[in-house]
Amino acid sequence: MTAIGKWFGERLPLDGDKLREMTNEPVPNHLKKWWFCLGGTPAYLFLVQIATGILLAFYYEASPTTAYESVRYITDDVAFGWYLRSLHKWGATLMVATVILHQMRIYFTGAYRKPREMNWMIGMCLLVCTLVVGFTGYCLVFEQLSFWGAKVGAEITDQVPVVGGFMKEMLLGGEGYNKNTLSRFFVLHAAVLPVVMILLLIVHITLIRLQGITEMKFENEKEDAPRFFNFFPDHMATEVIMGLVLMILLSVLATVLPATMGEVANPQATPEIIKPEWFFYVTFRWLKLFSITVAVLSMGLIVFLMFVWPFIDAWVRRRWPASEFSVWLGILAVLAILGLTVWEGAVAH
Repeated sequence: MTAIGKWFGERLPLDGDKLREMTNEPVPNHLKKWWFCLGGTPAYLFLVQIATGILLAFYYEASPTTAYESVRYITDDVAFGWYLRSLHKWGATLMVATVILHQMRIYFTGAYRKPREMNWMIGMCLLVCTLVVGFTGYCLVFEQLSFWGAKVGAEITDQVPVVGGFMKEMLLGGEGYNKNTLSRFFVLHAAVLPVVMILLLIVHITLIRLQGITEMKFENEKEDAPRFFNFFPDHMATEVIMGLVLMILLSVLATVLPATMGEVANPQATPEIIKPEWFFYVTFRWLKLFSITVAVLSMGLIVFLMFVWPFIDAWVRRRWPASEFSVWLGILAVLAILGLTVWEGAVAH
């Protein structure tokens, strides 16, 4: 061992056995199935977003007069800038998708039930933060569609009872879209929301360690099959493999379907088509089905019910223990979301 290695070895006395002992969290056997790795997948994508976002921030200028040109410069002139921007774009898309899928998996497996109600609500907070991060990032490009999408988002915010006007003014930096708006979006996107998400993740992971992971058994599982396996190195290896697969997928998507540039924003010309990112299709379609006040209030009610669902579910199961109400309601909700999303994506505006 070299002198440097010896120096670090004395101060960081870690070897394979000690690392295994430190991370010897019993992992339920069902986590060997790949679709139960949806919790670690968004966390990995979040790291990708932080890394690529920091590199993009070196060149981005958050001003209506320079934002579009700075993004074009990244895309066309910076070495591998198109690749970094495309990784960031596809990383955001996959992160939103995997957070949604993770929450769906938690819902349909009942992993939100006692004593994990708080972790469900933290997961909902992370989902909302992920959607808002996606929205603010979409607006930063200052393209025609993203500019008008930001205006629609501000109008939706304005309809929130009591605090809507204040929220809109805080979001835009004034009563309407102005020279300060993009800098507000940038601070939210690159600083405030990531810090909030990191804090939520720390609490989320801490609760998982304190409460343990929900154990599940399947019909075809043998009675004498081991119930748990070690986090390190077994589960760690699974997560590393998933990370490598995700990185390959991101690279392929970034290369085959790179991020492009739309028309620069023109505040004087309302586009015939205002279409947001795919994860807000359901919101846009809902707004077209009802008046904006009814749509916003009903969406707020739905989000509130999603937050407190563990308590509603507990009340239902106390009165009807054999009821499959939660499962059927979840299936109907998924079908409705898919239907509205496809409808908005397919119908000409």
